[in-house]
Amino acid sequence: AMKGHVESRHCLGVVAFNNGTCELAVQHFMISAKMGDELSLNNIKKMFMKGLATEAQYAEALRGYGDAMEEMNSHQREEAKRLGF
Repeated sequence: AMKGHVESRHCLGVVAFNNGTCELAVQHFMISAKMGDELSLNNIKKMFMKGLATEAQYAEALRGYGDAMEEMNSHQREEAKRLGF
């Protein structure tokens, strides 16, 4: 997880949440959301709606997730262009 495995980071967030350490859960979900993990983004949203995460944390996760999606889409467009599609 510490080396960038998105699913592992998400799982650490789930474990932290289940153990009642919400701030740690938010930190793990933030990292994986910023790497494009939609489940983590949704978990932060749910935590925000329950008052367990701040609006600023949710906004940061949303921006990071959007940036990750844009980066992936841009790479795919470039690759398709390179291949002549």
